[in-house]
Amino acid sequence: MSSTTTISTLSCRILVVALMAVLVPFVTAFSPILSSSSSSSRIIHNNNLRRKSAFDDSTRIYSVPNENTNDPNENSESSFSRRDILQSFSSLAILTTSQPCTALDILPTPLQPRERRSNGGIYTPAKRCTAYLVDSTIPPTLVPFKAQREAAILKTIGAGLGTSKDPYLSEALTLNNIAKKTVFGSVGLAQDVIFRGGKKKDEKGGAGYASFVCFGVDYGEEEDVSLAMGLMENILAPRRNVETALGLEFVPQSMQGALDQFRNDGNEGSLKEALLVNAQVKEDVFNTYLPLLQYARSKKLSLLALSPEPSDLRTVRSEGLQSLNIDRRSQYVKDAQGFINLTQDEKFKLYTDRSLLKDFVPLTEKDGPGDYFAERILHHEACASVVASWAMERPDSLVMLVSEMKDVRYMGGINGRIPRICRVLRGEGECSVDESAVTTILLNPSAEETLSGSQYLRLEIGTAPKNLAYQTKVADYIWFSKMPKVNLLNRMMNPM
Repeated sequence: MSSTTTISTLSCRILVVALMAVLVPFVTAFSPILSSSSSSSRIIHNNNLRRKSAFDDSTRIYSVPNENTNDPNENSESSFSRRDILQSFSSLAILTTSQPCTALDILPTPLQPRERRSNGGIYTPAKRCTAYLVDSTIPPTLVPFKAQREAAILKTIGAGLGTSKDPYLSEALTLNNIAKKTVFGSVGLAQDVIFRGGKKKDEKGGAGYASFVCFGVDYGEEEDVSLAMGLMENILAPRRNVETALGLEFVPQSMQGALDQFRNDGNEGSLKEALLVNAQVKEDVFNTYLPLLQYARSKKLSLLALSPEPSDLRTVRSEGLQSLNIDRRSQYVKDAQGFINLTQDEKFKLYTDRSLLKDFVPLTEKDGPGDYFAERILHHEACASVVASWAMERPDSLVMLVSEMKDVRYMGGINGRIPRICRVLRGEGECSVDESAVTTILLNPSAEETLSGSQYLRLEIGTAPKNLAYQTKVADYIWFSKMPKVNLLNRMMNPM
């Protein structure tokens, strides 16, 4: 007998002995009850026989004693001895252990042979989606998309439909958002997300309309570049003969000529020298995003330099916005009044307090949060102004911009300023760009990058009762290169 068979047999005998130890006292305790029940049944049966005999023969009385003490069968059935019970269980043990396949094979136990375990005993994690819609419920929920739906969503965005910022389920029902999706299903939600987007095909479009996609990335991660190019492939699929551009947040606006030259001749050495020497772009950032520049050139995309000059940002950080050259200010800020009024908006104040200032790191002893605030809002306004200016001159155009995650999360950075600037440049009545025309996608975000204090992603800011009216979700979509860890995702619905 092999060692495997010996272990299985020993395991089965251990199980049988354990069952015997539990069941023997139980059966013994109930044996008097069983015996008395059996005696009562015989008494009732004998009484019925007595009545039948008396009715058939009135001259003769036939009677049966209540107890027949001379019947050996009745005496043997009146009680069960421990010996009888042990013999029965011993027979069961012999019968069970004599079989080569034991009862333990049904359950996964360490005692099973490896070949009898599911998947050979190797743990296989459950498959999780890599694309998630951040639905605008209160609080926001994550809607996973299966791989076969990802391309359809991206092509919808590429077609210019944008992404709706409204929740996809009616709030008229007095059920929790999560409960509603569980009860009513997600078929309608899938149709809305894929086919409706932020606008209908017969609305908007033409002169005064453009759409935008903001990718939030980590400049130090090559994986984010590969993922961005993969998503762009599907976004660009429906955009034949339609103006499309790629905006680069890390490239100063003075380098626009260098980007145009690279688009024409593809000379990487000249571009590298211009960006690293003249624009002070970090070499590791340039090397990481060079494949993206090459991809954009192969797709004949326009390249846009978005950032203010580093020297201007240093001036604002140390001396304030008022110290910036007036010509540079007019170049960076196309909507001066809106730029000022935005700082007084309650929703923007929430964004400033809960997101923008969280990244403040003092550069000197005199450097304060106010100085950092002035630098960042100028940076966001300048990037948004370039994007809006290019798009408003080209009907139905699309601008995809790549930026650090901190500049687009919670919708208050570059992405949140684009609709306002478009309306100013085109005219309030002639521009149909609104917040649904701007889609924000975070690539491979970590809990820390969403400003979460736990291991889960943070999906919103503004959870206090006084801030509930200004609650803002972290992004429209969250996309991963590979299956994310399960403890990174929260408030997740069933995949579609």
